[in-house]
Amino acid sequence: MSTDTSSHETLVKLPVQPPKTTMAVPETSPLIERLVSVHGATWVDETSIGDWAAQGGDRVVLFAGDPVRFPEGLDVAVVLPELQRSFPGRFLVGVVPRQSEEAVARRYGSQRWPTLLFLRDGQYVTTISGMLDWDDYVERVKQALAMPTSRAPTIGIPVVSAGSSGSSCH
Repeated sequence: MSTDTSSHETLVKLPVQPPKTTMAVPETSPLIERLVSVHGATWVDETSIGDWAAQGGDRVVLFAGDPVRFPEGLDVAVVLPELQRSFPGRFLVGVVPRQSEEAVARRYGSQRWPTLLFLRDGQYVTTISGMLDWDDYVERVKQALAMPTSRAPTIGIPVVSAGSSGSSCH
């Protein structure tokens, strides 16, 4: 028996998906719920997202938004598993329940719906907002997975140097 070792693919080994959260299953659209029940996503809210993201690796979190105001959020929910299949083994998916979106969005400086929030090893990477054409989505996800972590664009405390009058930029 011969074994060909010349065509190895290197896959990133992601941490084992943790048991589903004990958070009550939120009332939501069947398309959003399907991400969890069929595609293995995890419900995350303002109390669980930090621990979930800190387990390591790349994570993509869906903020679908109110389906009446932002119907494209349901489209993103359908496209997300296809994006995950296009980047096999590269990221796990989390879904923020509707009632927790504002709190989680504030934490990461997200202001648009729908949004995909990219985290790596518990740190902010970037977001992709809105519904995009397939090729644009694939390119933007590829770029996001290659980006370094950075500071989330949240509202910070302004820095004022000692002795500055505050009336001048110089």
